[in-house]
Amino acid sequence: MKRIVTGLAIAAAFTVALPAAAQTKLKWAHVYETPEPYHTEAVWAAAEIAKRTNNKYQIEVFPASQLGNENQINEALGLGTVDMIYTGVAFAGSIHKPVAITNAPFILRDYNHWKAYRDSSLFRDIASGYEKKTGHKMVSLTYYGQRHVTANREIKKPEDMKGMKLRVPPAPLFLMFTKSVGANATPIAFAEVYLALQQKTVDGQENPLPTIMAKKFYEVQSHIMLTGHITESLVVNVGGHVWNKLNDAEKKVFQEVLLEAASRASEQIRTSEQKLADEFRKLGKTVVEVDREAFRQAAMPLHNDAGSGAGWSKAEYDALQALK
Repeated sequence: MKRIVTGLAIAAAFTVALPAAAQTKLKWAHVYETPEPYHTEAVWAAAEIAKRTNNKYQIEVFPASQLGNENQINEALGLGTVDMIYTGVAFAGSIHKPVAITNAPFILRDYNHWKAYRDSSLFRDIASGYEKKTGHKMVSLTYYGQRHVTANREIKKPEDMKGMKLRVPPAPLFLMFTKSVGANATPIAFAEVYLALQQKTVDGQENPLPTIMAKKFYEVQSHIMLTGHITESLVVNVGGHVWNKLNDAEKKVFQEVLLEAASRASEQIRTSEQKLADEFRKLGKTVVEVDREAFRQAAMPLHNDAGSGAGWSKAEYDALQALK
C-alpha cells in the first residue's frame, strides 16, 4: 500500500510541476518611459498574450533603456539575449534600408498617409525583406508622432538652422534632415539627451511633442518649433529564436494582440500630440509656427539620394507617394 501511495504522490507532484516547466519567459526591451502609450500597451499586450496562451508565455517588459539603447537592443535581439523589441524604423532600417523609408523628412503627408502605409501591402513587402535578412518577425507598426525641433532660440525657416548642433538619434537616415537644413548632426543615445541639452553639448534636439513632454526636454529648451519634419514610427520585432518555435495558433495570438496594442498606442499618441502645443504654451514655452513648405522644399531633393541615406527603390518611393 505504501508503494502505491508513494507512486501516486510522485505522479501528482509531476502533474502539478508540469505547467510551470512548460512556461516560457520572454524579455521585451525598449527605450521609452513607463507613462508613455508604447509601454502601457506593451504591458497590456504581455498580459493578454499570457491570458490567451494559458500562461505559457510570460513576457516581462523592460522600459527606459534598462536593457540598452536602440542600437544595443537591436544587437541583443540578434544575439537572443532579448526576445522582443520596440525600435524606430531608422534603426531597423540600418539592417534593411527600405524599412526606414518613412523616416525621410516630409515623405509622408499626414497621419492618414501614415495609416495608409501601415495597412498597405508595401509595408508588408518591406517588412518581409527585413524578415528574410534577419530571421526576426516584424509584427506591427506603431505611430510615434511628428518630430519637431526644440532649441533656445526661434527658428522659422531652414536657413535658421545652418550650423546648429542638433542632437539626432544614432541612425544614419536622420542625417537626411540635418543635411537638408545645413545643421550639424550630433548623434546621442536617447537616455543621454536631457543631459546633453542641459550642459549645452548640443543646441537642440527633435522629437514628437509627447516625447518632449515625457522626457521633460522642455525644462532645458525654451522654444518648440512645429516643423513636423518626420512622421516617426516604431516597429515591434520578435526574435527569430522565439517566433520560429511558436505554433500557428500561438503566432496568430501574438500577431492579433501586438497589432491591437499598436493601434491603441497609435491613437493615444495622435490624440496627445494634437493637444500638447497648448500645454507647452501654458508652461511658458514659446511655440513657433515655422514655414513648413520651405522645409519641405529643402528636403524633397534628397528623398532618393543614396548619399543622403536613401536606401529604397524608386518603385517603393512611388508606391508610398501613391497611397491615399
